[in-house]
Amino acid sequence: MNKKNTRWGIIGCGKVTEIKSGPAYQKTEGFELKAVMRRDKAKLEDYASRHGIEKYDTNADKIIQDPEIDAIYIATPPDSHKYYALKVAEAGKICCIEKPMAPSLQDCKDICDTFEKKQLPLFVAYYRRSLPRFNQIKKWLGEDKIGDLRHIRWHLSKPANDIDLSEKYNWRTDSKIATGGYFDDLASHGLDLFSFLLGDIKTATGLSLNQQDLYSSKDAVTACWIHENGVTGSGSWNFGCSGREDQVEIYGSKGKIEFSVFDEAPLLLTNSDGLTELFIDNPENIQLYHVKNIREHLLGNGKHPSSGQSAAHTAWVMDQILKG
Repeated sequence: MNKKNTRWGIIGCGKVTEIKSGPAYQKTEGFELKAVMRRDKAKLEDYASRHGIEKYDTNADKIIQDPEIDAIYIATPPDSHKYYALKVAEAGKICCIEKPMAPSLQDCKDICDTFEKKQLPLFVAYYRRSLPRFNQIKKWLGEDKIGDLRHIRWHLSKPANDIDLSEKYNWRTDSKIATGGYFDDLASHGLDLFSFLLGDIKTATGLSLNQQDLYSSKDAVTACWIHENGVTGSGSWNFGCSGREDQVEIYGSKGKIEFSVFDEAPLLLTNSDGLTELFIDNPENIQLYHVKNIREHLLGNGKHPSSGQSAAHTAWVMDQILKG
């Protein structure tokens, strides 16, 4: 790819694109957010007007096939990711898919295989791999700040929300779209991050069930795994507890690192030098560094940390946990 401007289109300009991702494409030098698609015409026109988008259409094919669009960001619910991704590949265009990559491992493999055969760049929005706060943890690990790595533990819990209690439809808890419910949506972020920090996972297993009977997806999951370098891991995720908790601990032979996957909490490093507490702000548009790294990748300035292959690995881990 040369240094020309890359013109992006978004398929599915919902909530995630308002602040988290959409503006990041507008703020990245060499990128232009030129077109957006949404089925609801009134909401689509409102989005395009507020964000200053030149082109908009309720028909995704028109955005994907538009010769003035070089790349597509798919931000629809996961059950449609494969459908749109294969259309993008057929059009011969660059693609970034919102996470999780697809509801099933086989769908992820099919997407990756298609883009590989066509030699097209494929990215997935596991943006934590690009955030400075998590790269600081990776730096500490690389500097042996806690010695030989032994174990990682994560607990994530939250109460049932108003939508859950009302029993109104929510695709995030529809087992046909997300077997693991909020586990699929949230735990995927952390498990993907752990592979980035500690290396790929070679074995994983788990137990999952529905304790509350509020929706069709699972709402309680526990798991254990082993990374290829021998580091062990354990996790528990429960979406019907009395309070919210998000705590990760990485144990080493000479210390420990503590952090949160989702909360903007301080990073804590404990070793022979004592306790180091470091706070690193996230950007206003949290996918900004992820998008900037897409640009650098396309220019040949390094490899993007979140590819189709790395996302497919995360999908495999999730699949292993949910099937026990």
